[in-house]
Amino acid sequence: MRCLAPVQTINSSSLAAQTVPRFQSVIQRGRFSLLILSLAYLCSACNASEAQSTGKETGKKRAVPVVVATAAQKTIPIQLSATGTVEAYSTVSVKSQVGGQLTGVYFQQGQNVKKGDLLFKIDSRPLQAALMQANAAKAKDLAQVKQAQANVLQAIAQVNQAKANVMKDKSQATNANVQARRYASLLKQGAISKEQAEQYQTTANAQQATVNADRGGVANAQAAVAAAQADVQNAQAAVASDEAAIANAKVQLSYSSIYSPIAGRTGSLKLNQGNLVQANADDPLITISQIRPIYVNFSIPQRLLPDIKKYSANNGKLAVDALPPKDAGHPVRGELTFVDSGVNTQTGTIQLKGTFANADERLFPGQFVNVVLKLSEEPNAITVPSQAVQSGQQGQFVYVVKPDKTAEMRPITVGDTVGNETVIKQGLKPDEQVVTDGQFNLVPGATVQVKPEVGSRGAGEQGAGRQR
Repeated sequence: MRCLAPVQTINSSSLAAQTVPRFQSVIQRGRFSLLILSLAYLCSACNASEAQSTGKETGKKRAVPVVVATAAQKTIPIQLSATGTVEAYSTVSVKSQVGGQLTGVYFQQGQNVKKGDLLFKIDSRPLQAALMQANAAKAKDLAQVKQAQANVLQAIAQVNQAKANVMKDKSQATNANVQARRYASLLKQGAISKEQAEQYQTTANAQQATVNADRGGVANAQAAVAAAQADVQNAQAAVASDEAAIANAKVQLSYSSIYSPIAGRTGSLKLNQGNLVQANADDPLITISQIRPIYVNFSIPQRLLPDIKKYSANNGKLAVDALPPKDAGHPVRGELTFVDSGVNTQTGTIQLKGTFANADERLFPGQFVNVVLKLSEEPNAITVPSQAVQSGQQGQFVYVVKPDKTAEMRPITVGDTVGNETVIKQGLKPDEQVVTDGQFNLVPGATVQVKPEVGSRGAGEQGAGRQR
């Protein structure tokens, strides 16, 4: 037989009696833990609320450090700003008009020269020889003029001699005619023979022929005078041609010395002394740029052209300031002298030029400069530093520091920019203080503590001008 282990019998009522107290103990411990957690949460919330309340009270009481500036009222120039390029007032490329050896250079590269200063000399010996030859030709032709004039006088004398012969032979012819008529009358009377009468008539005819021949001699002599006078004119024309050749030779000789046509600054030297120079070569010997006065070329949008015309008509010539790089604090003053006749269709701009005396030579051709064109002035404008102006959802505003050292957020209407300042058209009065640094820590009504700004020039300084 198999032996079986004894079986323990459990009473259900006794089991329930033992289980209920344990379960109630667990529930009571859970409720206690939940109560403790709730109390901890309420305490932390109270502490947070108290801390937040304490922080707000501290923020209201603590002063916010800010930098302020005073709104100034002053006259603001209305100006246009642009970037310009300096260009020479005039530029001359010096070339030689004669060929030859370069025998002298009388300046240094980059040197300032005056108008009329000697720059180069070219070997002039061939040109001097040509001048001497022209003078010799003139002397020869002058001698021919004198010879022709002598021939004219001789021809005139022959004319006079021929006229005297005419007078003499005419007188003899008249006497012969008288004798012929007298003997013809005697022949009719029978006093003389027919042969005698015919002899006197023949003599009269011969005398008349002599007179006619003398008159032909006078005409020939007069023709000789005319020919001699023509020879004089030809000789004189040759002399005039010689004088022109002499003048040309002198001009060519003058080209052997090259002088500066303008006052300006020389550029790079292309040929040194001893080189051969070609007449009218492509490359110049030197380039001279006139920089006193000098131009500054700049462009503005075409929409601003009516302003240029309006202010030019009202104020005459407009002032232009050029600000060289790294020296913008000392602008060079000039005046507007040129407005182009048309608008550049590709860029929509119009070209302008200002003329500057440039006495101190601070402007150089090819230099880039900032240009400020002064159109007019706006009196009694209220200005603040540009960093004081803030933008919000409701528009632009500034923080104004009230006399009780609290901040007021003030809406404003902004005008044009004036250098590092902004023109305020509405919203501010002169001498009111505005916050320029520390605005992001402010709320309306916050207490402020004014601190100085390091390196600030203040709001009262004159700006560069109203920009358009």
